[in-house]
Amino acid sequence: MDSALSDPHNGSAETGGPANGTTRPPSTPEGIALAYGSLLLMALLPIFFGALRSVRCARGKNASDMPETITSRDAARFPIIASCTLLGLYLFFKIFSQEYINLLLSMYFFVLGILALSHTISPFMNKFFPANFPNRQYQLLFTQGSGESKEEIVNYEFDTKDLVCLGLSSIVGVWYLLRKHWIANNLFGLAFSLNGVELLHLNNVSTGCILLGGLFIYDVFWVFGTNVMVTVAKSFEAPIKLVFPQDLLEKGLEADNFAMLGLGDIVIPGIFIALLLRFDISLKKNTHTYFYTSFAAYIFGLGLTIFIMHIFKHAQPALLYLVPACVGFPVLVALAKGEVTEMFSYESSAEILPHTPRLTHFPTVSGSPASLADSMQQKLAGPRRRRPQNPSAM
Repeated sequence: MDSALSDPHNGSAETGGPANGTTRPPSTPEGIALAYGSLLLMALLPIFFGALRSVRCARGKNASDMPETITSRDAARFPIIASCTLLGLYLFFKIFSQEYINLLLSMYFFVLGILALSHTISPFMNKFFPANFPNRQYQLLFTQGSGESKEEIVNYEFDTKDLVCLGLSSIVGVWYLLRKHWIANNLFGLAFSLNGVELLHLNNVSTGCILLGGLFIYDVFWVFGTNVMVTVAKSFEAPIKLVFPQDLLEKGLEADNFAMLGLGDIVIPGIFIALLLRFDISLKKNTHTYFYTSFAAYIFGLGLTIFIMHIFKHAQPALLYLVPACVGFPVLVALAKGEVTEMFSYESSAEILPHTPRLTHFPTVSGSPASLADSMQQKLAGPRRRRPQNPSAM
């Protein structure tokens, strides 16, 4: 999981400068401000809309429609699993040819990105279809065995609207596969982030604190203690990070001097912010105090990260600043309102998700294109339940 905020400008070592060894011309203050502001805005969008969609997702009546709930045990193990994965990728890039590894990753993310983007845009696209649109239902079913031992391998249900969304997403996928353009990268990255915030749910605030605390240590160690995370982030040609060029004003869409933000810095705080939104709703006070507080804390934390990074000209572990802000600010508000007990006793899985079991194996692929995207994304973001229907936007 990449979760470093990098500022590779002014020809520093972070840039991975031009192939001929020349130094990049310094980025203008306007270009740097535009890049930072754009990264901040892109980080806020999937958190805000993903949190809103997580509420609708959590209220699904069918158990198969429900998201995957992260327990305290999952949260405690996640930093260890993430560290092993990160180190494994680092060693792969050191031992094997980077070209061939990225070729395989490109093909994988080409498919995964199309499905994730289709899931993301489906609720919005449904509003543009006319009422008389000929929407037909389809099903692709593969089984093995016979009789009572018959087992579903693929049960893939979709309709004409899903095919339209897949077609539009495929255009972006081909663009990314052929050009690796930063806009296509960001479209996929935003889709992955929104899906993560929407579909990965913390069961309570204590679990959120365990997860964020563990990844706080993970992020600081792998960024400040080693060069592993920054090396993987720059070698890994996949939409696991959002990027924005600091020389956009000089070179236009062909700019190539990028600042980057790892998706981990969006999804991890985002699922905690989404939890606080569901906690707000459970209080039945018609206010979203904790959601807006944590959202403002995220803006403060990421802004502080960018400021520190710009001052010291070195990649920063964004969770170093985001975790204290996103956890500390809501807790202070709860102390002021006398609701600390309610906050830490709130159980998302008990109140909204009463029958959600913890997944311990990869599920079969079943349902619409959204479910296939969810099933494939669990390989990156952890286990997740399959979702046979597209959620509607909130």
